[in-house]
Amino acid sequence: MAGTDPEVVVGELLARHGRTFADELGVDVPADTAEAMFELLVFALLASARIRTSIAVAAFRALRDQGWTTTAAAMSETSWADRTRVLNQSGYARYDESTSRILADACGYLLDTYDGDIRRLRDEADHTPERERLLLQKIKGIGPVGADIFLREAQAAWDELVPYADQRALQSAGDLGLPRDVRTLSALVEREDIPRLVAALVRTRLEHDAEEVRRQAASHGG
Repeated sequence: MAGTDPEVVVGELLARHGRTFADELGVDVPADTAEAMFELLVFALLASARIRTSIAVAAFRALRDQGWTTTAAAMSETSWADRTRVLNQSGYARYDESTSRILADACGYLLDTYDGDIRRLRDEADHTPERERLLLQKIKGIGPVGADIFLREAQAAWDELVPYADQRALQSAGDLGLPRDVRTLSALVEREDIPRLVAALVRTRLEHDAEEVRRQAASHGG
């Protein structure tokens, strides 16, 4: 398997896991609307807790079903008790109360600082990835992990981020025998597929199936 063509490995990886989390959630990040980017931020906040990603996905969907993920203002108008109840019922039980408070704080900050539009953070950062990552972490509930989740997915819309892969994704690339250098890695796919590739690397890490991906790639590669 050591000699398997990286492009074959990437092909197998994308076939198995090549869907961004935004696509899974039905969030149109490439459109770069205020609503889509706010929804991505909400998911990043939920997913950065020490829980399974599937629980964060379920929690996001539950909040959206209530109509609360459209804007920071809409989320802010909800009560702590209602947010806690919806999070708890979606399976986000361990962090429901604290996350309910954090969502309110994050939305308050967004409204006060960016008039609720996360795209204004991008403008304040002068479209500089390092600055965007720093400013994201000023939002309550968004630490380094949350910032990475947001930026990995946001690169589908924000060209200055391309290519963006955090250390978790690059570690997964190494486990698959792929380059750990983000630019070398991203050169294996077209620009529009970079977010899918990075998401696939994260998913294979979550599924612990790197060996199976390599085995299948080796069989396909002859």
